[in-house]
Amino acid sequence: MAENVVAILGGRGMLGSDLAKTCARRGYRVRPYDLPEFDITNAQQVKQAVADAQIIVNCAAYTNVDGAETESELAYRVNAEAVGRLGSFAKQAGAWVLHVSTDFVFDGRMDRPYLETDAPNPISEYGRTKLAGEKLLRQTGCRGCIMRVEWTYGTAGNNFVTKLVSRAKTDKMLTVVDDQVGAPTATTEVANAVCELLEKKPEGLYHFANAGYVSRFDVARFIVQKLALDVRLSRCRTSDYDSPAARPLNSRFNCRKIEPLLGGPIKPWRIPMEEFLRQL
Repeated sequence: MAENVVAILGGRGMLGSDLAKTCARRGYRVRPYDLPEFDITNAQQVKQAVADAQIIVNCAAYTNVDGAETESELAYRVNAEAVGRLGSFAKQAGAWVLHVSTDFVFDGRMDRPYLETDAPNPISEYGRTKLAGEKLLRQTGCRGCIMRVEWTYGTAGNNFVTKLVSRAKTDKMLTVVDDQVGAPTATTEVANAVCELLEKKPEGLYHFANAGYVSRFDVARFIVQKLALDVRLSRCRTSDYDSPAARPLNSRFNCRKIEPLLGGPIKPWRIPMEEFLRQL
């Protein structure tokens, strides 16, 4: 196993594709694995991926939050069972693992930003399966760390930003929730942070998000203003939506623990967001 080979599971997804580019720029030999030819629930395929690399980054996940309410078994196989299996193979091979998790492990009722030491309490099947994956990975005793991220957006895949811009092309009145608060986080920024951790190979649990906190409504207003979209925005509450899965209202992360491991201060959310919007 070569020290500079990084296997990225979910390597063509929203985060994985940006991470593959960032790792390559930093001199790593990147091996992306993704559907349809790679399935993280296939034990033999995961074992082979681990055998071929010294560093494994797991971005693969079942991320359909509402879909997980009815496809809970599939979500568990992908987000939990497969992650535990990955950890076992990594332990046997002596590989180091970085596993990507989510703010959905929390119930969102805390009145301050969440620390890594705060007790999780997921309120959706998606959150429950992601928390189970964290626990199963830790139980294997493999070397590595877990990075929780929130409100991610990027060029590959659907996200709040691209969905809002797409809706603005046909709908001139958009209603956005104003009681969910967090930090929009660019997958390019997550990728840079991941690469910093690959250099240092820490152990444990870390929170990462772009700096600052904002409501979903205010993110929408920022996007509308920057792109000069011809739409009117109105506010609503999360409780006004009859969605299958519950969402945490507070997704704020305290990122002080990870900051010393990074190459510099974490950028405020507006800076990468402006850059992203210019590319659209």
